[in-house]
Amino acid sequence: MDECVRARDFVRKPLAHLKKMCYTKFHTIFEEGMRMEARIKDMTKGRPGRLILMFALPLMLGNICQQLYTMVDAAVVGKVVGVQALAAVGATDWLNWMVLGILTGFTQGFSILISHRYGAKDEAGLRRSVALSVLLTAVIAVVLTVASLALLSPVLDLLNTPEDVRGDAVGYITVIFSGITVVAAYNIASCILRALGDSRTPLFAMLIAAAINIVLDILFVAGFGWGVVGAAAATVIAQAFSFLFCLNALRKIALLRLARSDFAWNREMIQELVRLGLPVAFQNTVIAGGGMAVQRVINGFGVNFVAGYTATNKMYGMLELAASSYGAAVSTFSGQNLGANRYGRIRKGVRISFVLATVTSAVIGAVMLIFGRGILSLFISGEAQQVTEVLDVAYAYLSVMSCCLPILYWLWLYRSALQGMGDTVLPMVSGIAELAMRVGAVLILPSFLGEYGVYVAEVLAWAGAAVVLAIAYYRKTARFPQEDAEDMAPGESA
Repeated sequence: MDECVRARDFVRKPLAHLKKMCYTKFHTIFEEGMRMEARIKDMTKGRPGRLILMFALPLMLGNICQQLYTMVDAAVVGKVVGVQALAAVGATDWLNWMVLGILTGFTQGFSILISHRYGAKDEAGLRRSVALSVLLTAVIAVVLTVASLALLSPVLDLLNTPEDVRGDAVGYITVIFSGITVVAAYNIASCILRALGDSRTPLFAMLIAAAINIVLDILFVAGFGWGVVGAAAATVIAQAFSFLFCLNALRKIALLRLARSDFAWNREMIQELVRLGLPVAFQNTVIAGGGMAVQRVINGFGVNFVAGYTATNKMYGMLELAASSYGAAVSTFSGQNLGANRYGRIRKGVRISFVLATVTSAVIGAVMLIFGRGILSLFISGEAQQVTEVLDVAYAYLSVMSCCLPILYWLWLYRSALQGMGDTVLPMVSGIAELAMRVGAVLILPSFLGEYGVYVAEVLAWAGAAVVLAIAYYRKTARFPQEDAEDMAPGESA
């Protein structure tokens, strides 16, 4: 008996020690993240290429986490509930994108003024711009919530939503729209941090959100059987935790110790914030309007086509995850350096970013062409013939976008540079060009190319916007003073 006890203790004690060690390590990492001072960064000094890359890398990791749980959403819904449920989620994609695009457009616009104030070392103006941005975001979130829920049914009618997926589509998007305030809170918090040069805190926030979302997806959909409503609820709850993490970091930034006076009505600053935010929001609305026109055409192809198109759209974020990261880096870099009147650094930063974006997009496109079909199969279940049809649609669409991916990256680069410099009007014009190309192509090309006309419409929309933005960027920078074009401190040239 004593030998058995000793043997049992011999096994239990190391296991207990290992359990305690793992728990302590995880707890320490989590606590360090929660106590972490926000890493704000002055991007008016130092090597532009390194600053942009180091800013973008954490965002890429965060976007990977975000896309991971977006893909898990699709995989759990498609595998556990079925193709029709996946099609129901996809039937509302562009409607969801429009509402959230308005919200993110405003918060991105607000962050431009914040980065300008930070770059100019205007601490009082920085605090006022942050306070008023928060107030405006709250108002916009409430208005969007009420309007989106009230107009949901007629918009689904307009989109020609198939009747066999309409019930699930309504349930899914209603939960998503009910959480608009949560998404707004996270967006403004993360935009403020990025405007100050901190891209690491949003990364940690996304890591937490990804883990929570994946666990809740499995619990709500597979465990509780809540279907697409469960997937939507998991997404909203995960966003709430992301906001709380970013809020904790913001509270520790001495520059942002806001007083009641910072929230006082300031007509000039509110007008400036609206001037910067409204065109970006309108641009996103215009783009989404074109997407909804595409959605109407897609819905007419039937459930299998909608499901395949949706599966690829769930991977769209993987295609552009580095594009949006470079875009955020270039926007902050341009904004801060414009505030500091360092025009040469803006030019150099954009040139370096162009090379980085082109190489990155080519690599991502190649990876998707090789492994894309296998990844897409994770989202789809059902009868063999149906699965094959859905996969054929999904991979054909993915292949077209992957081959033309550098165009999307150039679009992000030039648009973000212009927005960072305070020009939100010309990016809005590019949104109109994108709308015209997308709608025109999707209405005309399917008659000649069949389903491929829908796929090509997306690429043509990128190209139309990219041309407008490139011309606008080079015309704008040509008017900058030339005397500081090489105004680099020692060590900044590389």
